[in-house]
Amino acid sequence: MLIASQLEPTYARKVYPCFDEPAMKATFNIRIIHDPSFVALSNMPAIDVTEMKDENGSLWTVTTFNTSLKMSTYLTAFVICDFDYVTRTERGNEIRIWARKEAVKNGYVDYALNITGPIFSFLEDLLNVSYPLPKTDLVALPDFGAGAMENWGLMTFQESSLMYLPSDKFTSRKAIIAIIVSHEIGHQACEMLRPFFFLLKWFGNLVTMNWWNDLWLNEGLASYFEYLGATFVEPKLSLEKIFYDHVVQPVLREDNEIGVRSLSESEEKIKGSFSLMSLFDSITYNKGASITWMLSGFLTEKLFIRALTLYLKEFSFSNANQDDLWTHIQMVVDAQDEVQLPASVKQIMDSWTCQNGFPVLTLNITTGTISQEQFRNKKNENSTDSYNNTWIVPISWMRNGSSQPLTWLDSSSKVFPEMQVSESEYDWILLNVNLSGYYRVNYDQLNLKRLAHLLENDPKAIPAVSRFQLIDDVFALTQFGYTEIETALELTKYLAREDELFIWNAVLLNLVPENLESTLKNYEVYPLIKKYLLKRMLPIYHYYAGFIRQNVDALQDDYFAQAYLEKLFATACLLGLQDCLNLSAELYAKWMDNPDYKIPFLIRRTVCCYGVAVGSDKEWDFAWEMYNRTDSTKEDKDILLSAMSCAKESWLLYRYLQYGLSDTLFSSNCTSVIILYVVTKDIGHRIAWEFVTENW
Repeated sequence: MLIASQLEPTYARKVYPCFDEPAMKATFNIRIIHDPSFVALSNMPAIDVTEMKDENGSLWTVTTFNTSLKMSTYLTAFVICDFDYVTRTERGNEIRIWARKEAVKNGYVDYALNITGPIFSFLEDLLNVSYPLPKTDLVALPDFGAGAMENWGLMTFQESSLMYLPSDKFTSRKAIIAIIVSHEIGHQACEMLRPFFFLLKWFGNLVTMNWWNDLWLNEGLASYFEYLGATFVEPKLSLEKIFYDHVVQPVLREDNEIGVRSLSESEEKIKGSFSLMSLFDSITYNKGASITWMLSGFLTEKLFIRALTLYLKEFSFSNANQDDLWTHIQMVVDAQDEVQLPASVKQIMDSWTCQNGFPVLTLNITTGTISQEQFRNKKNENSTDSYNNTWIVPISWMRNGSSQPLTWLDSSSKVFPEMQVSESEYDWILLNVNLSGYYRVNYDQLNLKRLAHLLENDPKAIPAVSRFQLIDDVFALTQFGYTEIETALELTKYLAREDELFIWNAVLLNLVPENLESTLKNYEVYPLIKKYLLKRMLPIYHYYAGFIRQNVDALQDDYFAQAYLEKLFATACLLGLQDCLNLSAELYAKWMDNPDYKIPFLIRRTVCCYGVAVGSDKEWDFAWEMYNRTDSTKEDKDILLSAMSCAKESWLLYRYLQYGLSDTLFSSNCTSVIILYVVTKDIGHRIAWEFVTENW
């Protein structure tokens, strides 16, 4: 039995009568009457625990908590549980991590305990504020819809966001925990300033927003700080690569759909047409963080942090909106002369927060002209939407490998004489270096040809994040009708020399998208794609296959190997690379000989799939037997459900689909999962369809 609250955005009113608005703050006195075998937690430390009897003579515990600091209703919280905790004190702040007793005993929350204090200290030092509460509880909940919630002094998390199994040598789980924990602490750090910030009030987390239409200030800023905090405690993570890969690139893919809202909408519009819950989306979190990243980039981090600190101090005990933040940044900009802006901070930032979408910049290197337009799908020309937005765009750029001073595009088109190049094919230009700005770039054919040539001769001349971005931009431009697929492929010729997995992942997502896997082999272009890709994949494939065969533990600090090696191996096997099929068969056979053998975690899904695919009913039956083992985890089961759909013999797939209908063999929610897995395989496509129609 467990009770935990989640009151953001508007559920406090369901717990106690209140004016449930972020701008209305109060102090709270909380008292909870509960079963004596449970512990009660709330925002503040307990100051009194007594007993009382009810009319039936049953004994109850009464836990009374200290008066809270002044805060918004949505941040009040309580948990009643029979959990255990681990604790340590950092700068006078008692930090406790609560979880199921066996999880605490097995050390699953030790990693979270080790990083929480240092992240608090890092953000306190960075923002020059001190945490106002005497304690912070972080609670791992077995079932929790929100992912994580920054209640002041009592943060709640899904178990998977807070638990790290000591046996998981691989850091991608650590990285994810570090990112989520530092996001929520970013709120506290900010929130924490409820005497300061939050008392300080705003950023819901730094100071509170006046109303939910400025939620992005809360969440976007916390999302920005989460990556700073995570790379502080896990220095082996590359901040720029991870931020671009996790934050910027995914939201650029979403932020061009018709009808996507802008970051900051008017209160009237939200009250009229949106549900509040719909504001908790990737536009708020990821676009908010990307815009903050860009702002910090053109101001310099030093000025940005200075302005934030001022802002926090100023708004102690009041509410704020985005204009208040722009005013404080403007004050800091006006007081120095190193950073010169082409317009006021408000004019620049409103162009990014109050308009939907983002620009694509087109560069002509013969004339040095850059023009901008809203990035949209040109293949939908019948759309009646008007696209006349312009932005004030910071342009970081390099010419022939040397960085140039930041410049600005503040109109729809402008000539930059310094970007006119010579006849030499070694004279090239790269815009938006390391994706410092939230936009895409469309180069003319001449510059693209020079960049492709450069990549083939010396790929490292272009920074890794910029190589990723070149490829991501050019495929997006192809998909949306700005350029031809040949142009995109021209930039992939160099890939045999590409050793960054996160870049390979972007290529594979574009050339072998998951929704095409089952039908890819039906296209006459398939043998060409296969030959083209395999030739270029071999060097990076063999590099990692060497680790898998000899010393997989050496990869435990390689975050991208943990995130993306699976996709690389799955594609190599899908395209029929013999070494990949042999490796899968070898490792799977090893597991069949000794069921306690652990297939390397990084490619387990691929090995199980192709172990079954190249095998016979014997390999399939072993997967079935392992699926039914009582000690297999939810993740093991999912990997095996998928692997059993990889069989290459029709009768095995029919039998599997038949099993899927049985109530005794599977819980009913597995039926559709099994059909979905089978339908994504090449021979399974037809079989699944026949099976569904026969058994409708």
